[in-house]
Amino acid sequence: MGEFDLIERYFKHPAGRAVLGVGDDCALLQPAPGTQLAISCDMLVEGRHFLSTTDPFRLGHKALAVNLSDLAACGARPLAFTLALALPRADDAWLAPFSQGLFALAGAHDCELVGGDTTQGPLNICITVFGEVPVLAGRSQALLRSGARAGDDLYVSGTLGDARLALEVFRGTLSVPAPIFDAARLRLEQPTPRVALGLALRGIATAAIDVSDGLLGDLGHVLQQSGVGATVDADIAADLVAARTGYPEACGPADTAILPAQWRSWALAGGDDYELLFTAPPAARSAVATAARTSQTPVTRIGRIDQAPGLRLVDGQGQAVPDSYTSFDHFR
Repeated sequence: MGEFDLIERYFKHPAGRAVLGVGDDCALLQPAPGTQLAISCDMLVEGRHFLSTTDPFRLGHKALAVNLSDLAACGARPLAFTLALALPRADDAWLAPFSQGLFALAGAHDCELVGGDTTQGPLNICITVFGEVPVLAGRSQALLRSGARAGDDLYVSGTLGDARLALEVFRGTLSVPAPIFDAARLRLEQPTPRVALGLALRGIATAAIDVSDGLLGDLGHVLQQSGVGATVDADIAADLVAARTGYPEACGPADTAILPAQWRSWALAGGDDYELLFTAPPAARSAVATAARTSQTPVTRIGRIDQAPGLRLVDGQGQAVPDSYTSFDHFR
């Protein structure tokens, strides 16, 4: 199977919203009047971002999901994407489920593949995604990292830390019951982009970012760009590790306990969560609750934005917790 046969068989779909899609030197997109284009790019490299044993259907899903998560953090509606794919070989048994997982998520968000590139080489998946953000009265409705203000509440969607738990099992540093591992592995390999929540938070949230490298590390970007500090309740964050709820019931008394500090670490610095971390003024709590309900996405208030710079961690009793957590950095 040649390169163009591969594209024709697995990745060529009729253009929908795009003026021109796969099959020419360039795709042509026409944003709706009164909108801006939101653009993001993410790369997944085998051995760095995913294991060679990852199910190709889940990998196709995740490759697009991590990009849709960036659009969600910007409050952008998905429009289209391009795919650059390096493959060791053209393998039908891998390409078929990969493309199925990719297009299943793309179809769910009405986001169409409009172009890209394929080549032979170590497995590498690079997607660039395009979204739309409305402009009202000359002002963009995009959610940015730079809008957090002192006094704002600090929220996070969904759950935290389960992807890191699964990674530790893969690394052999941890053993957990199969049901716990299976649920955590799904969070690692097939994350849910919070697009609906991002859209619902437009005009409510003052700042937002997606949690990809770890909650505290990504929060640091918001604090830096907004020129503020924050106080985070580490115990509330630790309670958001979904596996923590089922772990005691799934384990017998002879099983090794996971210490509270470990749950905290996974929640605060685990990475690969792809949840939304956002800020909003206290007066918007009812609006945030409505956005969570209409988007069918749970959100939890985990702290507040402070005027004083820096990050402060506290426990459930308000006592200081030492900040020794390091989020993921490719070159650290």
